[in-house]
Amino acid sequence: MISNKDRSGWFGASESQYIIGNYETKSFKNWWLEKLGLRENNFTNSAMKTGSYYEHKILDAVAPYARKDYQILIPELKLRVNLDGDTEDMIYEVKTYNAKDEFKISPYYKHQLQIQMFAKQIKRAAIISYGLSPEDYRNFFNGIDLTKINLHSFNYNERFIKEEFLPKLRYLCDCLEKTVMPKNNKI
Repeated sequence: MISNKDRSGWFGASESQYIIGNYETKSFKNWWLEKLGLRENNFTNSAMKTGSYYEHKILDAVAPYARKDYQILIPELKLRVNLDGDTEDMIYEVKTYNAKDEFKISPYYKHQLQIQMFAKQIKRAAIISYGLSPEDYRNFFNGIDLTKINLHSFNYNERFIKEEFLPKLRYLCDCLEKTVMPKNNKI
C-alpha cells in the first residue's frame, strides 16, 4: 500500500473521472480544492479498508513475482501513478467488490489502466477482480479463494492518451500552476 495519502499538487491515474470529466460539478470542485492543498479528503469505509488488506494477498495468488506498490512520477505533467503490482511488461490493478454483486468494469477503471500503461510505457495491463464474502469483511486473515479471481486484460490505447487524456491533463497542470478553477469550455 502507498503510504503518502497527500494528493495535493499531483494528479493520479485513479482520478481519471475528474481529469477527463466535467469540471463544473461540485465533486470536481471539491477535488480541485484537494489538488490545490486547500481541502483534505480522508474518506474511507469498510469496503476500502478490506480491499486494501486483501490487495497483496490477491496479487500474491495471481502474480507472486510482481513488484508491489510501485510509484511513477512524471513531474512535468504533475502525474503520480501508483501501481498495485507490476512486472517488466505488465501492470496488475486489484479491484475488490462485494461477491453478492456482479463486478463491472467502469470506463474509469479502463482509463486508469491506460494512464498507468502510459506512465510505465508498456502496452499491457490487467484488472484482477476478487469478490469478497461477508466473512472476508469480518476477518482480514482469510485465505484467497482462487475460484473468485477473474483477470480482465487490456491493451494500450494511444488515441485515448494523446487525444483525450493529455490535452486535459496539460490544461489542468496550467490551472494548478496559476491556482485557478478549470472550466469546461477552456480546453
